[in-house]
Amino acid sequence: MRHRLHDKIVSLTICFLLMANPASYVHAELPIEDDNLNILQNSLSIVEIDHEIKRTIDKQEELQQKQRLLETELKQHKEEMVGHEERAGSIVRSYYMGERNQLLQILLSSDSFRSLQIVAGYYEMIILGDQETLRAYHKKYNELMAVSTELEQSATELEQIKQNLIYQRERVMALEEEVEKGLSSSDQRDLMEKLIVELTSYWNNVGVHEVHQYFNALAVAMENLPSYVQKEPGILSINGGTYTISITEAQLNDFLRSENEIFQDFSFEFSDDYIIASGKRDDLELAVYGHYSVIDEPENGILFHVDKLIFNQFELPDTTRTMLEQEFDLGFYPQKLMSFIKATGVSTREQTLEVTMELSLK
Repeated sequence: MRHRLHDKIVSLTICFLLMANPASYVHAELPIEDDNLNILQNSLSIVEIDHEIKRTIDKQEELQQKQRLLETELKQHKEEMVGHEERAGSIVRSYYMGERNQLLQILLSSDSFRSLQIVAGYYEMIILGDQETLRAYHKKYNELMAVSTELEQSATELEQIKQNLIYQRERVMALEEEVEKGLSSSDQRDLMEKLIVELTSYWNNVGVHEVHQYFNALAVAMENLPSYVQKEPGILSINGGTYTISITEAQLNDFLRSENEIFQDFSFEFSDDYIIASGKRDDLELAVYGHYSVIDEPENGILFHVDKLIFNQFELPDTTRTMLEQEFDLGFYPQKLMSFIKATGVSTREQTLEVTMELSLK
């Protein structure tokens, strides 16, 4: 009984702090049962997956509009092809039936230079006209095939988006059921509902903006990393045809802080093939767990993958991680360092990020 009373007093205290400062809970270890923390976690996931659903619907509408335009364009191309096909077919039949050969025989059998010139002129005009007609036919045919292929790709992408939309809606429904189940079994339902409102409000009004600021600052800094690697002694080494970049935690953190003051309270840590970037500023704590991999498309480089994203003790869903990866490029591209090399490997160990590169034959 005393334990339950203590929990209620602590919870009411948290509620009071939230009303005074909606972000205050981010500084403290919330002394609430794990079940209630799961409710808050699921509530935040619902908000973010709802954002993904909105993005998906917008993309779906955009693709549907594109598909309608492509269908109109395809219909127009098909109508124009009718005339081109008839003219091209007529030319092919003329050659097959020997009509053009007859004209050539007339040319060769001309009995005067003047008549030879006239017939030759006509013959040249017909041949050039034939070639132009056939070229126009091939151009229209290629345009028709290109639009048709694009329409097929668009239809495939649209179907994938529809399936993703169904999947995300199912996820939200499942999470909503979990939240409602947790609230129904909680003796602190009113408090938890207030906490959910405050958490989602803080995330939507402050958290999203702050997380985007960090990722944008990182993306801008990574653009300048190649020039830092070039001028900083000892980072780049060459052994035969192998080039190696070795950059320590301290060097990377110094570089980032020289790029943007936002990184004064933010730092990178390198462990065995794993990277942790974390920081705390004002009422916000952010931790990004990820790894690098070598990519060759659309260009060679090492790309950062966000494996886990923690905002004020709460893990954001995969939809948020994917969105941030798509919106902000945190990759490193060696060919901005030297045009004749390409990345072949990347690893992190002993507080050092190491990128191996080879001469590129392209």
